[in-house]
Amino acid sequence: MAGTATPATALLTKRRVPFRTHPYQVSPDTPDYGAAVAVALGVPAEQVFKTLVAQVDGTLAVGIVPVTGDLDLKALAAALDGKRAALADRTLAERTTGYVRGGISPLGQRKRLPTVLDVSAKGLAEVYVSAGRRGLQLSLAPAALITLTGARLAPIATR
Repeated sequence: MAGTATPATALLTKRRVPFRTHPYQVSPDTPDYGAAVAVALGVPAEQVFKTLVAQVDGTLAVGIVPVTGDLDLKALAAALDGKRAALADRTLAERTTGYVRGGISPLGQRKRLPTVLDVSAKGLAEVYVSAGRRGLQLSLAPAALITLTGARLAPIATR
């Protein structure tokens, strides 16, 4: 695992949670970036999840959805008992999580934020999320992701 240490992988190692890292090469400017990452990794796109930071009633929160869809902001707000949600400003998201856009991991963030994982993850044996930098994904069991982030499961992805 040399060269793959990030706050996310450090957290998983410290907690002794089984995971694997998966380096890939996809230009950040690639259209449909998430689908391209799935192809580069050779895994079904339904297993690759993106981490998005939003503001729900003025409070930052995280939505984790498959790359095959988008974050349904109304559903995210409802899942967190809020009324309104909007994607967070990029600078604010990066400063709060400690990660750069395109490499925001739901794990090991600077500040733990309320998190919602799309319900589609529940039926999967393994999910792929950013390991905390561009070009590196990690895979782990959805139950471990839920436990470590304190995530709620809800239908928050548009298909």
